Amino acid sequence: MDDMFKIVVSALLFLSFAGIVYSLYTVIKLSEYLKKLHPEGKKLQLLAYERLAMFTERAGLRAMITNAEAHGESAAVMHGVLIQNIKSEYDYNVSQQIYVSKEIWGAVTKLKDQNIYVINQLASMLPLGATSLDLSKRILEYSMAQKNELNTIVIDAIQHEAKQKMEE
Repeated sequence: MDDMFKIVVSALLFLSFAGIVYSLYTVIKLSEYLKKLHPEGKKLQLLAYERLAMFTERAGLRAMITNAEAHGESAAVMHGVLIQNIKSEYDYNVSQQIYVSKEIWGAVTKLKDQNIYVINQLASMLPLGATSLDLSKRILEYSMAQKNELNTIVIDAIQHEAKQKMEE
């Protein structure tokens, strides 16, 4: 009797799990279908590309230095401001991922991660007592040594995909 009970319980758990998986699959497919049918869907997608392009531009190393409001402070303060700016801009735009391709969202996320990494590395190489000007100079030197900053590549990809959406 115990074996029969275990079999019935196992079967019920399996069927419940399968039902949940099927329900999630149906919701995802329905959501994709409604995005295609909804007249505002294309507009929302284009707005998402616009917002992500603005984020990508702002998250560029050169742009971050000119927009940071920590000039005259220590390098540590500037470092914190730059990292916080990237994270808060990214967090503000995280909802846009539902309107763009996985590749574009992945590129935006990699841009954020790479620029945080670069800023952390450059800040860690500065001597104690370094100023925000020292950190800014290091970041600009690094940026200029790169042929293309990652943000320009990501912007190109966003523009390409947005143009494809407008032609659909």
